Amino acid sequence: MRTKILTVMILFVLLASAACSQVATVAAPTSEPVTLTVLAAASLTESFTELGATFESQNPGVKVAFNFAGSQTLAEQLGQGAPGDVFASASKKYMTAAVDAKRVNADDAKTFVKNRLVVIFPNDNPAGITSLADLAKPGIKLDLADKTVPVGQYALDFLDKAAADTSFPAKYKDNVLANVVSYEENVKAVVTKVSLGEADAGVVYVTDITAEAATKVGTLAIPTELNTVATYPIAPIADSKNAELAKAFVVLVLSPEGQDVLAKYRFIPAALFTVTDALGRTVTFDSKP
Repeated sequence: MRTKILTVMILFVLLASAACSQVATVAAPTSEPVTLTVLAAASLTESFTELGATFESQNPGVKVAFNFAGSQTLAEQLGQGAPGDVFASASKKYMTAAVDAKRVNADDAKTFVKNRLVVIFPNDNPAGITSLADLAKPGIKLDLADKTVPVGQYALDFLDKAAADTSFPAKYKDNVLANVVSYEENVKAVVTKVSLGEADAGVVYVTDITAEAATKVGTLAIPTELNTVATYPIAPIADSKNAELAKAFVVLVLSPEGQDVLAKYRFIPAALFTVTDALGRTVTFDSKP
């Protein structure tokens, strides 16, 4: 009898121990880092990568994942329901598309920087390009972004202005477009092809002349009266699962610290920002001109 009682007691202890072990495992799940997904125009690759690292250092446990592409591609992805937390476009047009798709609230979109165009050519300049008029010479291989890409449309705007300028030859725009050998999906592809010598010239943003690109390409300025100043808006995505972090990332980009990083990459800071931070406070940033 005593042996049976002892056996039952031992069995009870073993069962109790197993139950406690299972409860402890469920009560202490492994904490996973939070991923903040930022959809950003390809021209923001270098500057936003640095800002992402800054944001991670300020928010331990947060990983910033970037989707860099042409603004038109990102807007299309959002329209098709792609998840994300922040959208930064190189054109108001595609931010408006995100608003129309109800992925961004119109009041949340803020202009955070501006940009300008420049002509690039391989360092050895095989086509001998020394002026904007040279882009119309027969035989020049020109690479542009597609017109659906903001920088591609801005390049066409530049050609329209030049065509209306009597200092340029007749049919200047037509002759330049006749030299286009490829239209790219984003501005970085234009930089790559010209850098590799696959094209004699291309039209990109000033900010695309990174330290690395500067060792491979030369530049030809487009004067202010012919240039187009690109406006970049940013906004948290309306159905973000990390709404407070999305707002915080936007605040960082708009802050003096964020603007200094963007200026380092040759973006033109916007003049004034008023935003609402994660605590519902109105914060005004007066950027450097």
